Amino acid sequence: QVQLVESGGGLVQAGGSLRLSCVCSGRTFSSYYFGWFRQAPGKEREFVAAISRSGITTYYEGRFTISRDNTKNTVYLQMNSLKPEDTAVYYCAARTRITAAPRSSTEYAYWGQGTQVTVSS
Repeated sequence: QVQLVESGGGLVQAGGSLRLSCVCSGRTFSSYYFGWFRQAPGKEREFVAAISRSGITTYYEGRFTISRDNTKNTVYLQMNSLKPEDTAVYYCAARTRITAAPRSSTEYAYWGQGTQVTVSS
């Protein structure tokens, strides 16, 4: 059974940075594709970034960068130049299957509990 645990969220001023971490336990870390999603109050969950097993990445607006460290079983989301509209709960997700839709939340079978990010103006 896969377990994903996010950390690193918190309160930050606009223009600041945060790095979220997601530790994965269970099966072999390198067999997973990962994604980060977020959900603001009253809004649908939306795609933030994704990374393949080989490390090829998909960025969100260029302000966010996803990376992985296979030696630490951890996926990161570096968030720079944060804006108040980035306020949301951020979720780490994992999948083992190849997909043509890595931005779709329905493609991910495993989810963390989320970490709150609040950006003040």
